[in-house]
Amino acid sequence: MQNVTTIKDAMTLTRARMDKTVEDFRRELSHIRTGRASVSLLEDVKVDYYGQATPLNAVAKLSTPDPTLIVVQPFDPSMMQTVEKAIRAGELGLNPVNDGKVIRVPIPPLTEERRKELVKHVKRAAEEHKVGVRDARRDALAMLKDLEGDGLPADEKRRAEKKVQDFTDEYVKKIDQLIQQKEQEILQV
Repeated sequence: MQNVTTIKDAMTLTRARMDKTVEDFRRELSHIRTGRASVSLLEDVKVDYYGQATPLNAVAKLSTPDPTLIVVQPFDPSMMQTVEKAIRAGELGLNPVNDGKVIRVPIPPLTEERRKELVKHVKRAAEEHKVGVRDARRDALAMLKDLEGDGLPADEKRRAEKKVQDFTDEYVKKIDQLIQQKEQEILQV
């Protein structure tokens, strides 16, 4: 918790933390597989490039020519096997096919059971991020209490507390909307 001197500072800090929490959730959702191909699935894959763990998109061109396929074209053709191994090692359940020019990564359709597991995973992640929003609220209320001890009038503190609660409700609602969108994507056959 940071030391703030005004209500405005506390509100700015709180809103920034809540924004960061929602963005983190949005980024996490982009890594969860739906039935469609997306280059963001391979975003966390690291390739051993001359002894350095390098993001896949820095050593290869990624594209999705159709909804069930990701095409990976390394900039350096000598990297084909290394890239293929990195995708296999990424624990994504993907099976890349190397034809010598490009690496095709077919995205298998999800089973009904797997879809339900993914929805549960999304809801667990959402709950963790909602807790992050509530933690930001708790810290904001503590900052306001400190400001009250430094001479902030009680009625101004109450107005600020209501504003913090409004922020919390707004950000929890954003997370709920993201859950709903992702759930529809996952369950869509």
